[in-house]
Parts: sequence; structure tokens; C-alpha cells
Amino acid sequence: MKKLTIEEIEQKLFSNPDAGQKFIKRLKKDDRKGVKLLVEKWLKKQEQEKKLYDKFARMNEFEKRLRAEGFQLIAGVDEVGRGPIAGPVVAAAVILPDGFFLPGIDDSKKLSEAKRDEFFSLIKEQALASGIGMVSPAEIDEINIYEATKKAMLEAVAALAIQPDFLLVDAVKLVTPYATEALIKGDERSVSIAAASIIAKVTRDRMLKEICPQYPEYGFSRNMGYATAEHLAAIKQFGATPYHRKTFAPVKDSIKIGG
Repeated sequence: MKKLTIEEIEQKLFSNPDAGQKFIKRLKKDDRKGVKLLVEKWLKKQEQEKKLYDKFARMNEFEKRLRAEGFQLIAGVDEVGRGPIAGPVVAAAVILPDGFFLPGIDDSKKLSEAKRDEFFSLIKEQALASGIGMVSPAEIDEINIYEATKKAMLEAVAALAIQPDFLLVDAVKLVTPYATEALIKGDERSVSIAAASIIAKVTRDRMLKEICPQYPEYGFSRNMGYATAEHLAAIKQFGATPYHRKTFAPVKDSIKIGG
């Protein structure tokens, strides 16, 4: 049998997900250093993929149990933007189809921006329905961030084109006409909530990037409204914008210091 070159081996290993243990067993007998490195790389990739698949299976346990109980349209609900001092709080509700498969999905904060954008598109393409709810900084100042979070979540559920029959919600207990379960750290434990987390975060981040050119001094496209040193310094120098939450201590204190 013809001896494959290093380049041919790499092509066969990494372009074919089903390279097969028989081929790997054969490569392990190859004394070339380059081949040994490729085998190690392939085995490591397989191990990483298995971890992602295993985690995805664990994150699907809530949905699997609920479907066994007869619920089919399960909406994951999550929010982003409780902690920032600028920008709205944004919530998303997402109903995924049975059989949805996206290894690597996780709490949006644990993903890179590129991966969040990739997953955002995939989730939007495959979801049965998704809805967005948001509460402005001015209203957050009026009703407080906790009430604003609940309002955004309820708006996101109401925005769904398909009526859900069960809600899986990240941590917050909502009063709704639907059967509901609140999960602590739900964006790490439920596929549906993780999907909502990604939709909400990408939506909010894009909004902050859009308003950044209006107020370039505040660096919204970099800090996403969080209280970074640069952001606080800008508030002290230029004051607060209509996008700032004026009841939040860092904004109040900076305005006092600056004013």
C-alpha cells in the first residue's frame, strides 16, 4: 500500500469526520514525527468534541424530561444587561425544535464574540420562534432593574409567534399563564435558556455598537455599557447621556463628582 504523505494524512484525518479507528491504528505504527503529531492532534480534537457532545446532552436533560411529560413548545427565557450602567436590559425567548443539535452552545458570556455571532445565526435559522423584549434606561430608573428584567422577559415571551406550553427561565420567577420553571444558572444548564442568552446578548451588543458613533467618548462598542474606567472617566468629563441609568450608583456618583 502506498505510503501517504503528511499532507495527505492531514487532509484525510481532518476533512473526514469518520476517519475511523482502523486508519488511526495504522497511523500509530508510522514512525514519522509529523504523523505522530497529527495523530495526537486528531485524538485531542476527538476528545474535545466528545466533551462538547456530552455537555450538550446534559444541557438537554430538562427539555427531554419536559417532552416526555407531554410539553412540546418549550421556550427558554433569559436576559442580559442587568449589570451595565448604560443601555437597555434585553431579554429573549426561544422555542427550539425537538432534535435541535448545536454542540458548544453555552452561556453567552462564556463564548467569544465570533462564536456568539455564529450561534446567533444558527439559532435564528432553526428556532421555531424567538422573541425579544427590552426596557429602556429611563424605565429602569423608574421601576428598578429587577422589575425591568421581569418586564423584558414577559415582553419576550409575548413576542413569540408561537404560543409556548412551558417556560424554562434563567433564575427569575415569572408570573405567567404558562407552566414555568426557574433554573439557577439556567444558561449553563439548559439548551433553550442558553439559546435565549445568546439571542439576547448579541441583540443588545449590536444595539450598543449602533449608538456608539453618537457618543464616541463613552466607548459603548468596547464596554457594552459596563462601568469600565474609560467609561466612568467619560461620564465625569462629559456627563450622562440619555442611554445612562441615572439611578445606578456609578453614574450618580460620577455626575456628582463631575458636576
